Amino acid sequence: MDDDNQILVPPSFTALFADARGRLRASAATVRERYELCEDLACHLVEQAGMLYHAQAPSEEEVLRRIHAGLRAPGAGVGPAEAAWIVLRLAELLQWPCPDVSPTP
Repeated sequence: MDDDNQILVPPSFTALFADARGRLRASAATVRERYELCEDLACHLVEQAGMLYHAQAPSEEEVLRRIHAGLRAPGAGVGPAEAAWIVLRLAELLQWPCPDVSPTP
């Protein structure tokens, strides 16, 4: 992903769009656009996760599981691997332990 754009897509996200040899299955521009969407979504979910934790959920991991379920719902606009990445990134931003959110169907 070495074009003139200054947005650095982390390897953990690029891997979602790479084949077994590490070659991208989508254009660099598409990967960058999807990364921006997923990163923005993770950042926007920080406040929501905090409110859920204090109002309804018994644990940080349960909040993340519920958010993951919402991201996996039809019409959420992200694929299973992206949903898992968003929750992992959200856990990282919140410094919470992350439950297993493997992108299985």
